[in-house]
Amino acid sequence: MSIFTKLLPFIIISVLELNTEVKFVKGVGPRVAEWLAQKNISTVEDLLYYLPFRYEDRLNPRGIGELRAGEMATVIAEVRNSAVFRTRNGMPIFELVAGQGRSTLKCIWFHGEYLRDRFKPGQLVALYGKVEEGWKGRGLQITQPQFELLDGGGEGELDLETAKDIESLEVGRIVPIYESAANTKLTSRWFRRIIHGALENLAAEIPDGIPPAISGRLKLLDRRPAFAQVHFPPEGESFADLQNHATPANKRLIFEELFFLEVGLELKRRKMRERPGISFALTENVRQALKKTLPFKPTAAQKRVLGEIAHDMQHPSPMRRLLQGDVGSGKTIVALQAATIAIENGYQVALMAPTEILATQHYFSARRILEDVAGYRILLLTGSLDEDMKRSARRHIARGDVHLVIGTHALIQEKVEFHKLGLVIVDEQHRFGVMQRFKLMKKGDAEPDTLVMTATPIPRTLALTLYGDLDTSVIDEMPPGRTPITTRKISDQRADEVWDFVRKQARLGRQAYVVYPVIEGAPAEQQEMEFAAEPAGARSKTGLKAALHMYEELRKKVFPDLRVGLLHGRMSAEEKEQTMHRFKAGEIDVLVSTTVIEVGVDVPNATVMVVEHAERFGLSQLHQLRGRIGRGAAKSYCVLMTGGKVSPEAERRLNEMVRTQDGFEIAELDLELRGPGEFFGTKQAGMPGLRIANILRDRNLLELAKVEAARLVSESDPEITLADRQRVMQHLRQHWQRRYGLVEVG
Repeated sequence: MSIFTKLLPFIIISVLELNTEVKFVKGVGPRVAEWLAQKNISTVEDLLYYLPFRYEDRLNPRGIGELRAGEMATVIAEVRNSAVFRTRNGMPIFELVAGQGRSTLKCIWFHGEYLRDRFKPGQLVALYGKVEEGWKGRGLQITQPQFELLDGGGEGELDLETAKDIESLEVGRIVPIYESAANTKLTSRWFRRIIHGALENLAAEIPDGIPPAISGRLKLLDRRPAFAQVHFPPEGESFADLQNHATPANKRLIFEELFFLEVGLELKRRKMRERPGISFALTENVRQALKKTLPFKPTAAQKRVLGEIAHDMQHPSPMRRLLQGDVGSGKTIVALQAATIAIENGYQVALMAPTEILATQHYFSARRILEDVAGYRILLLTGSLDEDMKRSARRHIARGDVHLVIGTHALIQEKVEFHKLGLVIVDEQHRFGVMQRFKLMKKGDAEPDTLVMTATPIPRTLALTLYGDLDTSVIDEMPPGRTPITTRKISDQRADEVWDFVRKQARLGRQAYVVYPVIEGAPAEQQEMEFAAEPAGARSKTGLKAALHMYEELRKKVFPDLRVGLLHGRMSAEEKEQTMHRFKAGEIDVLVSTTVIEVGVDVPNATVMVVEHAERFGLSQLHQLRGRIGRGAAKSYCVLMTGGKVSPEAERRLNEMVRTQDGFEIAELDLELRGPGEFFGTKQAGMPGLRIANILRDRNLLELAKVEAARLVSESDPEITLADRQRVMQHLRQHWQRRYGLVEVG
């Protein structure tokens, strides 16, 4: 090994390119680069995309003597002393006294015990917040100020002029505030200095994949000044625009990210349409089969959507369609009608569901609608079947003895081979990974048509990215006879009243669900994945009531005169099936459950849904749970019981549930509250890993990016040259998988 090779990790490169490894940036090095890698920062470009999460106006730091109650102010001062006090009810309050000469300012943080060892006398600190009168008029104070330590300590008193002369990155300007790296010394101040140095040493010319024609038409800032201005705003920049990510620099970088995302999705769509698929014939025999298998008169929305699906299936290129519909809107019957078209054309159909309960529900529905009426052979394939049954099922599928195969992830195992697969139906797609859908699509010799269903209404902005490769159909009409559901929010201190109401409904011959967020000691979803349990009382260690223990309490103490059942994710498939069969048959009055009943459960006689600790559930999840009732002609009731203190955000969610039953309204608010990354509660949903853009906030730029991407890919813009398009494709090849987290562009 040469001496040069040994020294390479310690060499600082003076002129940086975007693809330069971050360890070569001055002030970083190999060890710190490992810390940065945990934040997905491995190159200079990654570092520049690590944007401030907010800004602080330190243009005019104020003297303490100049402060007035009611104003927002930045103060640069010296730490004098600090201490933790407790109120009469035991709440810890951290108090800091900062000073400039003889003037002092008190700052307090509620529940601030974590700050006990953060400050030392003599340190220089920047404080930002609303100035208010102190308790009983004793001076001025700032409550819960934002703060940043500007040095490790100082000697002597600090005067205001000294404060104003501090390094220009820290005061006298609008200052970027970065999220610090946990368990490291990478503070906001550290990021400011490193990013500032990287920008100073960045090459004068950096690659820009956006064609000049688009940049000119949209008046986009060049890429290099956009990076500089988003980190260190120029003098005169609007502080409000900065906080709202609406400056020219923000818009340029947001559009760039969304543009390349949409170009990639457009390429995927076009490549998919070029593939040879199956052209299903819509003959008179097929039409007659469709009429025969319809159990009721379809709604206008169901007819429209079936028409869109049938049109796609007749086309020789593979269908890729997303079918959205609120809970109870009749998506399943539309999907089974699509299956009928494929089966009548001599092809097999695969329907994949995320849980065995939902797969079993579909199996019984399909047998009732298709097997009994049309004589189609239907098979259920799930992971809980014993090996002999699985082997037999695989043999029948491979020989073509089966028309419709319904199952869970078991369908995508390598051993499962189809004789002639023509249509793939994926229910509750957001619970599967993108690659799982593709694996099932590859089971056919020819490219099968694909119908993706979801009962979680997806806002248009999210559908544009999450399902950008799919055309969309929406069932926006409920079948006749569905009664509105009365929803109420109530504290669990009034639980006795709720149980009395459940008892009255049971005496009328109705049934009820009681749902808990945990099985036993941990969130139910986690336990159902990990099969982890811990001993607990009626309330688990998390402070939440647990289904197993509340089942015993309800069965023995609350409803000793009623038939109480239990359903959760750790039960075997056979146990779940037996429980649901008994509930549907009316042999169980009250079903205690976790969110395992969130989708696919259809019991028209169930008229009451009680959700305990409703504040712990997401909006879309609550909407799905509520959708289990209101399926018959009788009046239905949803009771959202809260336990303990409810946060303002949870209060807003629950109030929205009481206000509306419109799934799309609820989904929009859920997206707003939780953000795109958490909307479906799973990384496997295929959600693009956007760094800068927020598809809710930036929906206008998303629509614009979609239009420009389509023009570029279709080559319909004469101002965009072949060289411009090649640069776009090169950028995608370099960034697609790593930056956007989607399937590689062909």
